[in-house]
Amino acid sequence: QVRLVESGGGLVQPGGSLRLSCAASGGIFVSIYAMAWYRQAPGKQRELVADMTSGGSTTYADSVKGRFTISRDNAENTVYLQMNSLKPEDTAVYYCKAGRLGSPSNWGQGTQVTVSS
Repeated sequence: QVRLVESGGGLVQPGGSLRLSCAASGGIFVSIYAMAWYRQAPGKQRELVADMTSGGSTTYADSVKGRFTISRDNAENTVYLQMNSLKPEDTAVYYCKAGRLGSPSNWGQGTQVTVSS
């Protein structure tokens, strides 16, 4: 069974850090899939935060450049999102997505990140 399980969310003060994890299983291999992190704030559309190609190239939304870093551990079959200098506007549910050409995308269930003092 294909699964993406996010973890690491929580409540953090502005300026703080969190690291999100996305553990893949059931035939998804982070080394050969395009992996991405999205987020959705209340009342807003889901937006791309960061992605990584199978070759390791990364892109970031302008709003998180210089603060967030996407990475992967092929041995653990896990993708991470290191989030530093968090702002209240980063508050959202964060989702992991795995995609491969010719196959439907797979999504995790999401993890809540709340940035508040």
